[in-house]
Amino acid sequence: MNILSGFADISVAQLLLVAGMALFASVIGGLAGYGTGALMPLVLVPLIGAEPVVPIIAISSIFTNLSRFVAYIRYADRRRALIVVSAAILSTALGAYGYTRLSGAGAALVIGSMLILSVPLRRLAKHHQVRIGDAALAAGAVGYGVVVGGTSGSGVILLSLLMAAGLEGAAVIATDAVISLATSVVKISVFGMAGVVTAQVLAFALLIGAVAIPGAFLAKAFVERMPVHIHTAILDVAVITGGLVMIWSALR
Repeated sequence: MNILSGFADISVAQLLLVAGMALFASVIGGLAGYGTGALMPLVLVPLIGAEPVVPIIAISSIFTNLSRFVAYIRYADRRRALIVVSAAILSTALGAYGYTRLSGAGAALVIGSMLILSVPLRRLAKHHQVRIGDAALAAGAVGYGVVVGGTSGSGVILLSLLMAAGLEGAAVIATDAVISLATSVVKISVFGMAGVVTAQVLAFALLIGAVAIPGAFLAKAFVERMPVHIHTAILDVAVITGGLVMIWSALR
């Protein structure tokens, strides 16, 4: 497999745009605990279509979540991470398999809808300050697995589950990173067996992952300087706009 062939039809300017968004999304993810999977489709879908986006982000997230975990390693809640991973493994695989059966338009509709729904879901969870125990966390993880297996930008669901379970601040970000690493491995395995990990998918994933590695450490340096509500508001607008654009393109 020639990795460079993945960039054959992409201009240097487009590659720079992808790299810039990857770094920005990684910083946002390091600050808020989510954002990479929500922002990257905004530049990837217009360039290469919707179908390869989830496999690309699944592979690149190995890099982004590993760097985020290393940056915040001492804050991770390993017990809750184990609960979620154990409950979500099978449903993640099922969700990933379902995604491989979608057409290009179907993939765009699924990703776009998830992006739009992620904003009110996060705000509702925060407003109601829901609190859950280990059993409810495991039950929620099963549903989360289905969604994360077949969509991009679903990190807000995991974030909300962890916060509802009582985690706060850096503990949410670190625990999210551990869980996301595990689900990414499951998704990549399913996508690999389904034959959707092409040279283009791998090339873009490696570019995004390599550029995004410093993002978590930049986020850690900026976390006390940037008001959270500012980048959250910007992210919400970008996510909703991008989701609407994807749905409109799929329905044309």
